Amino acid sequence: MNTLNSLSSYLPDMVFQPLFIVLALLAVAIILFIQNKLRMDVVALLVMLGFSLSGILTTQEIFAGLSDPNIVLLALLYIIGESLSRTGVANSISDWLMRVAGASETKVLVLLMLSIGVLGSFMSSTGIVAIFIPVVLAICAGMNISPRRLMMPLSVAGLISGMMTLIATAPNLVTHSELVKAGYQGFHFFSFTPIGIVVLGLGILYMLVARRWLDDGVANNVNNSNEDSMAKLIEEYGLNGRAKMVILKEDSPLIGKTIDELKLRSVYQMNIIAIQRFKNFRHITIAAYGNDQLQKKDILLVDIGVDEVRFLELCELFKLQQIELKGSYFSTQAKSVGMAELAVMPETETIGRTIPELRFRSSYGLSIIGIKREKNILHNDLLSETIQSGDILLVMGIWSKIETLAKERKDFFLLGLPKESKLAVPAASQAPHALFSVFLMVVLMITGVVPNVIAALIACLLLGKFRCIDMKSAYDSIHFPSLILIVGMMPFSIAMQKTGGVSLMVEEFIRITGGAQTNAYFILLGLFALTAVVGLFISNTATAILMAPIAIEVAKQLGYSPTALVMVIAIASSAAFMTPISSPVNTMVIGPAGYRFMDFVKIGVPFTILVMLATVFLVPIFFPL
Repeated sequence: MNTLNSLSSYLPDMVFQPLFIVLALLAVAIILFIQNKLRMDVVALLVMLGFSLSGILTTQEIFAGLSDPNIVLLALLYIIGESLSRTGVANSISDWLMRVAGASETKVLVLLMLSIGVLGSFMSSTGIVAIFIPVVLAICAGMNISPRRLMMPLSVAGLISGMMTLIATAPNLVTHSELVKAGYQGFHFFSFTPIGIVVLGLGILYMLVARRWLDDGVANNVNNSNEDSMAKLIEEYGLNGRAKMVILKEDSPLIGKTIDELKLRSVYQMNIIAIQRFKNFRHITIAAYGNDQLQKKDILLVDIGVDEVRFLELCELFKLQQIELKGSYFSTQAKSVGMAELAVMPETETIGRTIPELRFRSSYGLSIIGIKREKNILHNDLLSETIQSGDILLVMGIWSKIETLAKERKDFFLLGLPKESKLAVPAASQAPHALFSVFLMVVLMITGVVPNVIAALIACLLLGKFRCIDMKSAYDSIHFPSLILIVGMMPFSIAMQKTGGVSLMVEEFIRITGGAQTNAYFILLGLFALTAVVGLFISNTATAILMAPIAIEVAKQLGYSPTALVMVIAIASSAAFMTPISSPVNTMVIGPAGYRFMDFVKIGVPFTILVMLATVFLVPIFFPL
């Protein structure tokens, strides 16, 4: 009773204490994060407003995050990740995975998690998971297995990839920044790697067993609908059997001549859709413009309007070697070559003209391969057809040219892009330059010749110079809500230290764990567990921001290495396996796999405990206490 009386007399005074206001703001922020009615970046902005109105922090302290080099570094890393996507580096790895794994689900799982672990070390885990979702769905469809068995390994590997390098995820950069601000040496580029490799190995072994817990007994619940896909268009326009791939032999009479000059389509009914040409140590796919000269060993993607016998005669005539083409009508080339429907704008000069008169190939680098007219499909002898009002044109060529045409609304407008357009690689020829730029950045970061943010800036400028990415794509790739979230939550770290909140939480933590009287491993276990619990309610980045100062203060009071304790916080922040809302990576796989909330609890809780034990054992080895 005396305790209650003393507490009630203390509460009125506490309400007006700055620490109480900070804790109240934190509680409100957590509630808003859990409710998920407001965007997380909006909540962060409201937090900044709350600190301003309360007068607890100065304007400079509120916006301290904007001057943090790690915010700029994170933005630059988004650009670098997008460059790896646009140049096809990530897609090349997914192709390799499907080719090597064959029909073995175990091989697929192991190679999938290894690939994501490596790629996620240098690009956004959210971005890499987004790239691999359609790949996993395609693998599941081909192997006739449920996506539930592979989507969870996909998300787990995405989270583990954040434990591989300093730049792999925002919590690593945040904890590094807190160490530097406290006057300690931060992490090196590969400081996380030894622990990350072990956790990745554990994750692979764990998911080989745990995938069975996710099997719903359905062989394959992938949505096989052809809606908005190239397969639907191919079937609708009757294009199956018309696609061929040929390579020009060294003595081909076509070499050195332009496509317009050869008149292959008008005379021989052989329409060149695109050209694959060897450049920069790899084959790239380029648009087939009318004035393009064919070169020795060019691979031609051709739409034919003749029977097989006549086609073989033409191959003999023009010294062409046929290449086996898998899939239906160039569907296996969907990462570079695509198709789309265009509607003809009314009252334009296009109406009444034939396809040759439109000079469509010369203007856009695309071919019209079909016309839909009043529910009738025209694909034979198209060159003699005149365009009529209401016609829908099916065009084909490389994706970048389709996207360019879509922006022009003078004569045509795009009806929509098939889902395969998401696999497009607009800068495939620049992949070697992208790899060089990233390699140089990693070398600069490892050697410490320049600060990390300058190394990333150099890489981004090189990526722009090599045309791996353009300015619009670069700005679009930056996930500004995540940056705003970090900037908005950083004042909590300052406010908790300024008002004594960190000291109070540290005292309670030391009191509960026993402090200096307790084995150091229990201190590490306590920090990991506390971080994991906080991470159930707020993002892993916000969790790192709140917990890093606490770990540093605990280290000071108990005489431990701050680097070791902060490393535990960083790993625990990335170990967001337990709920679908703990990380965007988890949220992304719910729909494609049909997961429920309890699926993440069932798989995530045991694995989080496993990662916690591994981390507590490994951290003192690599970062002596």
